[in-house]
Amino acid sequence: MNREEMAAFAEASAGAPRLIGLDLGTKTIGIALSDVGRQIASPLETIRRVKFTPDVARIVSLCATHAVGGLVIGLPLNMDGSEGPRAQSSRSFARNLKPLLPLPVLFFDERLSTAAVTRTLIEADASRARRGELVDKLAAAYILQSCLDVMGGMFSGAAEEADGF
Repeated sequence: MNREEMAAFAEASAGAPRLIGLDLGTKTIGIALSDVGRQIASPLETIRRVKFTPDVARIVSLCATHAVGGLVIGLPLNMDGSEGPRAQSSRSFARNLKPLLPLPVLFFDERLSTAAVTRTLIEADASRARRGELVDKLAAAYILQSCLDVMGGMFSGAAEEADGF
């Protein structure tokens, strides 16, 4: 993801106020939703993966219900920045999703998001079972919030430059 991709995504998704963040796992999909001002990401739900069609049907339903303008999909890069099998799987999911949900998609680096969320839950003394219930949707919120922060920084910086600051 670079500045041009981020700007193109922001422009393409401007037709609706919210964004959805997805953390695609092999067994679950964590889902987070932004507020209408695109400042705050909140965990929404976790989908237990069954098959592609019912999984996507739920995502499409959530996008329609919440007036979503774009999808931020976590891209699980390797620590050296290269793409492995999980990143390819995420790209494949997005490619298959596109004909069913024609919204702009932005891939966002999700390295260490699950680890950060798990660490926070452990510090909050959440039980192992409770962590299992929460980690995927919280990881999606972490990814989406990171994206919102970058987008906000990019555009507030551009506004400051335009104002002469």
